[in-house]
Amino acid sequence: MNKCMIVFVALFGAALAQDSFKCPDDFGFYPHEKSCDKYWKCDNSVAELKTCGNGLAFDATDEKFLAENCDYLHNVDCGDRSQLEPPISSPHCSRLYGIFPDEQKCDVFWNCWNGEPSRYQCSPGLAYDRDSRVCMWADQVPECRNEEVANGFSCPAAGEISNSGSFSRHAHPEDCRKYYICLDGVAREYGCPIGTVFKIGDGEGTGNCEDPEDVPGCEDYYGDLDLKSIRKSELLAGLHTPEARNKAPKVKATPAKEA
Repeated sequence: MNKCMIVFVALFGAALAQDSFKCPDDFGFYPHEKSCDKYWKCDNSVAELKTCGNGLAFDATDEKFLAENCDYLHNVDCGDRSQLEPPISSPHCSRLYGIFPDEQKCDVFWNCWNGEPSRYQCSPGLAYDRDSRVCMWADQVPECRNEEVANGFSCPAAGEISNSGSFSRHAHPEDCRKYYICLDGVAREYGCPIGTVFKIGDGEGTGNCEDPEDVPGCEDYYGDLDLKSIRKSELLAGLHTPEARNKAPKVKATPAKEA
């Protein structure tokens, strides 16, 4: 079969598909009956088949069919719309759009937009969970569990620390930014947001993340780095809030192409 014949068959098949769909209303956006990443755009009762970007799916939750929204595959309930366009990959991106774990590092994941990856890293002690797509304690992510949790740090025995209950924080012996959290006797290594260090609190088993100049012995932890610029870049990226640091970004998207 020559190229002209292939093009003709493809165009003929697309024409038949369009003829088979009748617009329920003059204007609207309607899910494809079989494909999760395709949908119908109706304008003056004329149907046009559209395809979301590779790695996105059509969100059909609008009961009025007025929203044209392609979202990450993991955010869309496809139901019986099981068909998808073949993956188009690029470095760190299994598809052109999506959030994907790093191939080697458990605490790194990539937010891919049109094949361009942006690197994100979980806070110390956390790992990216590919199922829930959030940063979780490393020992709760099966493929990222280490033999030695919290580098061998042991929590104080019950009753050793006054007024701490089942939760306490403890400074790392070598790294100013890191600290240990003890919850019900289980130790986990954690870390302060970049630009800050851990300061031991007034009470036993307490502490907070503070500016390095307010923590004796940790004033020069970041050396000559411009902390103001670092914090500004974090805020612009939405990474400075606890919610953003512990969750993968969820980005609504509407890129689509003609089928």
